[in-house]
Parts: sequence; structure tokens; C-alpha cells
Amino acid sequence: MSDAVGRAIDANDLDELLRLVDAFCTTREWDAVLALRDRARLALERGRQLWPAASYAEYRLALDAPAEYAALVLTEDAGRFAFGPIAEVAASTHTWAELAPHVPPGPVGALAAHERAVRGERVDPATVDPAEVLPLPLTLARWEPVYFVPVYFADHIEEAGPEPFHGRAVARPGRDASRVDDPEVEHALRELVRPWTAFSEGEARVAAVEGDVGDAIAALGARDARGAVIDATEAIALLAWAGSSGGRHGRRRGAAAGRDLAWAAAGALSGFEAGERLDAATLGDAIAALRWFVWTAPDASTGWILRIAVHDETDGVAWALDAVDRS
Repeated sequence: MSDAVGRAIDANDLDELLRLVDAFCTTREWDAVLALRDRARLALERGRQLWPAASYAEYRLALDAPAEYAALVLTEDAGRFAFGPIAEVAASTHTWAELAPHVPPGPVGALAAHERAVRGERVDPATVDPAEVLPLPLTLARWEPVYFVPVYFADHIEEAGPEPFHGRAVARPGRDASRVDDPEVEHALRELVRPWTAFSEGEARVAAVEGDVGDAIAALGARDARGAVIDATEAIALLAWAGSSGGRHGRRRGAAAGRDLAWAAAGALSGFEAGERLDAATLGDAIAALRWFVWTAPDASTGWILRIAVHDETDGVAWALDAVDRS
């Protein structure tokens, strides 16, 4: 088998290299997988376009190998063509306690620590590279949800998502609500679904009005909308799900990135300044004071959908997001 890698590289046989990666993983020959990765990378100097084999080897190491091997590929140049961020792949099958002794310094390793925090592991900050990756605590706050996280397999990914809901008709207002210029909230909400709109075929619209959620949804021109009240914890789970995803064609950003984007959106809706470091308890109190709704309309029932509305009853302002990337 040791000569098989060289013969496949000489023949520029990508399919055979991919088969060899699978074979080595089946027999748990992790040194052989790592060596194949290195040789496939070096083959680029000879004009061999075998980088998919190198990327696949890194993906399988992160996913299936023991922690000391998985940690070796937590670098910025690894796994670029995996189903998701290599940090999320490794964190989906290894604890941070297992990875930490072997992780090289750098942002990818720190991101893996945040991925483990999303999954409920209490990560000791002293074990993480101090270079800041995400301005979030490495332990979940009491008010945070069980986040949606994917399951990775050798040849595909299964992404968990919210269940369809059945709500009541949203009353349409008898007046035209005044629009509010709120660029910080609009940016934060649009950023949640940026891969849907930038790298796929999705669309996103945001409305901010003086009024309630019915006014905000009506300002988007929605017809026959139905809505349901949710609590702040459920809302954060939805925001993070959208922020972690790539939509139909975009690449996943990862659960840790989704959590970060959800906190940023929740902070903007609660009146915090953009980029402000948010204390978990303060943010939790602020979002609990808002009224959160999910809503739907007949024009889209499948695909990637985030239709959410928020009412700040104290200030008399409401926002609605309509983001859809149809399947």
C-alpha cells in the first residue's frame, strides 16, 4: 500500500487517492493518511492538481482520527473544501479536553474551542490561544439554547434545523406605519444570512417601523402572514442556526460563528453599540424584555427560511426580517 500512493500520484489519479484515504481510515492507519496528505500537497510542485485528495485527507483526520491527529489539521490552510469549517468538523467528534494538548497555536484551534462551547462543554479559557477569535464566553450562559449543530459523515453532512410551525394569522394594521432608519440592526440581521444572498440564490429584506410586529411584517409587503410568539432563547437558536449555515449553495460558517452572529444581532436589537463586548447576563436580560415572533407566508414553505420579527414595546419600535433561499 505504501507504493500505491506514489503510483496514484505519478498517474495523477485523484480517484485512487481518495479511495486510498478511505482505505487507510478503515484500517486506522492515521500516519498513512497524514503522509498521503503531505505527498498530495507536494505534487502541486510537479503540476499535479491533487489538492482535493489533500483536503479530503485533512477532513477525515479531523473527523475520524484520534485527537492528536485531528489537532494537526487545525490550521488556516487545512480543509478548505470540506463540508464545513475544519474546526467544526474536529469539534463534532472530539472534546476540547482531548484536543487542547495537541492543538497548534492560532485562530483555528481557538475556533474549535468555541465550537465545543456551543455544544455545551465548559472550556477553560487558560487552555485556549489568547489571540481573540470570537468575543464570546467559552461557557454557555444559562439563558442560551441548545444550539442546532450538524453531524458530519465521510461523504456528507446532515444539518439540523428548526421545525415548521403553525401560527395564527398576523393582523394587518389599518394604517401605514412610519419607517425607521436603523442601519445597525439592518446590517446585523442581513449578516446572519449573508451566505444565502452572496453565495447562493437567496434574498433578504428588513423593515423597521414605529409600531408592532404586524406593522413591520406588513411593511415588507407580506400577504396572508401567520405568526407565533417565541421566547428569547428560541429566537437565539433560530438566529444562530441561520448564521451558522450556508443556505442552499453557500458554505457553512460553523456553529460558533452562528452563535457570534446571533449575539451581535440580539445586541443590535437591544440597543447595544455595534462591536460592543456583551456581558452574558446583561444581554440575557435585554433580549428577555423584547417580544419575539416567527412568521411565515404562502410564497415559501421549503428551503432555507428565516422569518422573524421583534417588538420593543418600551420604545414602540418593531423589526421584521424576511430571508429565503429556496431549495
